[in-house]
Amino acid sequence: MKKHFIFLLGVVLTVTPVCAQRSAQSKVETKSLFSKVLNAERDYTIYLPKSYGTDTDRKYPILYLLHGMTDNSTQWYNRGHLKDVMDLLTASGEACEMIVVTPCAGGSIESGAWNGYFDMPGWKYETFFFTEFLPYIESAYRVIGNKQTRAVAGLSMGGGGSASYAQKHPELFSSVYAMSALMNIPAERAVPDKSAKDKRALLYLSVIENNCIAFVDKAGDALRDQLRSVAWFVDCGDDDYLLDRNIEFTQAMRRAGIPCEFRIRNGGHGWEYWNQALYICLPFVTRNFK
Repeated sequence: MKKHFIFLLGVVLTVTPVCAQRSAQSKVETKSLFSKVLNAERDYTIYLPKSYGTDTDRKYPILYLLHGMTDNSTQWYNRGHLKDVMDLLTASGEACEMIVVTPCAGGSIESGAWNGYFDMPGWKYETFFFTEFLPYIESAYRVIGNKQTRAVAGLSMGGGGSASYAQKHPELFSSVYAMSALMNIPAERAVPDKSAKDKRALLYLSVIENNCIAFVDKAGDALRDQLRSVAWFVDCGDDDYLLDRNIEFTQAMRRAGIPCEFRIRNGGHGWEYWNQALYICLPFVTRNFK
């Protein structure tokens, strides 16, 4: 009887850690924080890797993943299927375990929501992002918190936002992956009058004022050296209405001598394209984490 008890105890001790390991799952949560800058609650959606809940002393690299115009923080997960792609790529070893967080910088303009990643009258979102949001996330979660383990990416409005954030703060990001990026307003779009007050016009004006192409052309030698410390990747579909702006951006980077990977794949400005982009984006930021 004693031998049977010892044997059963050994089985329990052997199986329990395996079961605990198998039960660990990645997690997606939508939460909010109050912004003094914006004087409003702002949602964010965050992906936590499967070891986050069990390896409680471990800190992680982080990707700030920006959404597009009229979207919100949940769309990368509901429509882009970020959790599924992250789980698949971490299981295969193509991407490392990382925290991925999407802030909310949008919503339905028709319903009165602000959109945009830049400061504009009544909406100082860029100030909020760098003085409140990023510090809050990296203190509330176990983030390593340095340039070598921090990346930024995004689609459309968020693609332009991610490129601009890395341009202005190359000391903060190891890499940027811009998808179908709103680098500047397309030539066929009417430029709003500077006295315009509606939120769509203010967004367009903010994009023009933060023109990513002009930023590179105007950068001096010292700034260009800083931009070379960031790994750049631009990804845009051959049927995308923003393709010309993305080509112009990569041409400006070439003129400035700043390495930038550029891909034109089959597709347009939609979620099928952006979901597939994640299979390139997540291994790219992983390779550039130090």
